Amino acid sequence: MPNPRSAALTAAFLVMATLSSNAAHAAAGGRADTLESLRREATKAREQLEKATDQMKGRQKELAASQVKLRGTLKDLAVAEAELNKIRGPLARLANSSYQQSGAAGSMAIFGGGDPGEALRSTADVTLLARSQQALVDRADDLQDRRQRLASTAQDLQSRNAVEQTRLQQEVDGLKAKSAQLTKQLNAMLDKLEVSRQKRLELGCDKSLAADAKKFPNGLIPAKYLCPLPQKGGHRLRADAALAFYKLNAAYKRRFGRDMCVTDAYRSLSEQHAVYARRPGFAAVPGTSNHGKGQALDLCGGVQNSGSVQFNWMEAHAGKYGWIHPAWAYSNPFEPWHWEYGTENA
Repeated sequence: MPNPRSAALTAAFLVMATLSSNAAHAAAGGRADTLESLRREATKAREQLEKATDQMKGRQKELAASQVKLRGTLKDLAVAEAELNKIRGPLARLANSSYQQSGAAGSMAIFGGGDPGEALRSTADVTLLARSQQALVDRADDLQDRRQRLASTAQDLQSRNAVEQTRLQQEVDGLKAKSAQLTKQLNAMLDKLEVSRQKRLELGCDKSLAADAKKFPNGLIPAKYLCPLPQKGGHRLRADAALAFYKLNAAYKRRFGRDMCVTDAYRSLSEQHAVYARRPGFAAVPGTSNHGKGQALDLCGGVQNSGSVQFNWMEAHAGKYGWIHPAWAYSNPFEPWHWEYGTENA
């Protein structure tokens, strides 16, 4: 017959173990929620920063265009003013000579006792000459008025853009500070929780960037749409391929005690040309390589040798993580080191 006291102790132990387990799961879940929340905030800050920066660049272009237009307009007006200056001299001499005619007071003889015929002829000459120049004078005056209006408009535009640019720059600086603060906070949290290197990589690689990366031409994907690999050399992959590689690399490390050896990953268009120049007829034509899409790897450390332990392990396990050794790489040309992600459905 069971001892009642032993049964009670056993029951108590089980309850405590269950509570501890639940608490541990809750704590782990809390940590995951906290990290995910920080990641969402960091991603949001990055998107806001990019948007604000694009707005600032757009406004800078608008301001530069308006300044070019203003300089052209002012140049045209300067030419008109030069023409006006040429007109002013003859008009001044004409006006001066009209008051110095013999007889009566020149063109003013119509108001005096001089010969009426001479007065009329003198007045007609002055009027004809004045009219011939008046259109140019009026045009020059209009251009001067227009110049003043444009100068005032330009000054307002420059002031408004300067204020707007300052405001946008303050927003960008604020977003940079927020992003840096969130990054620091995230790293501190990761250090405190002793999060694994793989988890750090996963948190720093936003899977949604993969869709944006696909919008760019082969070999012309900006670095911000690619995720770094843990290996030395600065290798990068498209976000979805990188996240799958992190898991593949972790499994490989558990088996062989070291990270996978990587010689090449994402390959820019210029790098594709360099490779093709070295291996014409064997390397992919520049602009068509899956390396240029950020979804191909060239491996070493034993994987490059067909039939090796490492190569056989890759054949047996890589598919679990979405990585394949394409059929063409078995024969034409034979490249045991070349592996691809997500191309079987391409």
